Amino acid sequence: MDRMFVISGMTYAVLGMLLGISMAVSKDHGQLVAHAHIMLVGFVVSFIYGLCHKLWLNNDSSKLAWAQFALHQLGAICLAVGLFLLYGNYIDMEKIDPVLGMGSNAVLLAMILMIVMFLRSGKKHQE
Repeated sequence: MDRMFVISGMTYAVLGMLLGISMAVSKDHGQLVAHAHIMLVGFVVSFIYGLCHKLWLNNDSSKLAWAQFALHQLGAICLAVGLFLLYGNYIDMEKIDPVLGMGSNAVLLAMILMIVMFLRSGKKHQE
């Protein structure tokens, strides 16, 4: 799981950097919110999850770990694409709001699952 999170995180970093460079070149910073979410939710959180799996969760690849990975990726993609479409004025808020809500909830649930995995791993180390 650690490699999958790190690779996905680095992929988000490249996408976020490309969007940032595009904004700088065009001098149009309208995608700042999308850029920030791609970099933070996509890159930073994914990378931290990868470190957590490597350092503390013994690279757990249980069904719970897979569910957590899938939820985080689904949420990050929904947020990145949804915010890009919204702030690029490609779609109205009323249409994209349910997607952004689903993405936000998926990211939140993925974080809760990470906490559950951490709590479970602590019990294993104490025994």
